[in-house]
Amino acid sequence: MTDLRDTRFMEQALRLAHAAAEAGEAPIGAILVDPVTDEIVAEAHNAPIAGHDPTAHAEILALRRGAEKRGNYRLTGLELYVTLEPCAMCAGAISHARIGRVIYGAPDEKGGAIDHGPRFFEQPTCHWRPEVTSGILAQESADVLRSFFKARRKAKSDGV
Repeated sequence: MTDLRDTRFMEQALRLAHAAAEAGEAPIGAILVDPVTDEIVAEAHNAPIAGHDPTAHAEILALRRGAEKRGNYRLTGLELYVTLEPCAMCAGAISHARIGRVIYGAPDEKGGAIDHGPRFFEQPTCHWRPEVTSGILAQESADVLRSFFKARRKAKSDGV
């Protein structure tokens, strides 16, 4: 059974994913939460196109904002909700930030780095391993991605 708290925060991350899609960015949203107070410390959606920044993934932006808000690059014990399985870059940042738990929606067989690809947190060189929960609103997370890229392919084939 899915934890209602996890579902509630993932729904908020999905709203951010939809905002990213409306902005023409890959629809991925992330929410950084303090599990003690349930305060949303930071939130973000993908923005590499708008920011001219290849590192502007939702997870990285949420971590940056959370670190700034907390005045510390260590975000020990916080939880990161993200609609898509994080890539290797984001997994590395999550480890460096000392996130306590990562909760993600859709798996990413091609670019994911937690349960797919390099399985970053299982590597002996990984210094910090968060708890991981996957599959929270996975179908909804996958659907927003699928719809976004389907529309982009159609626009491209239509010459737009």
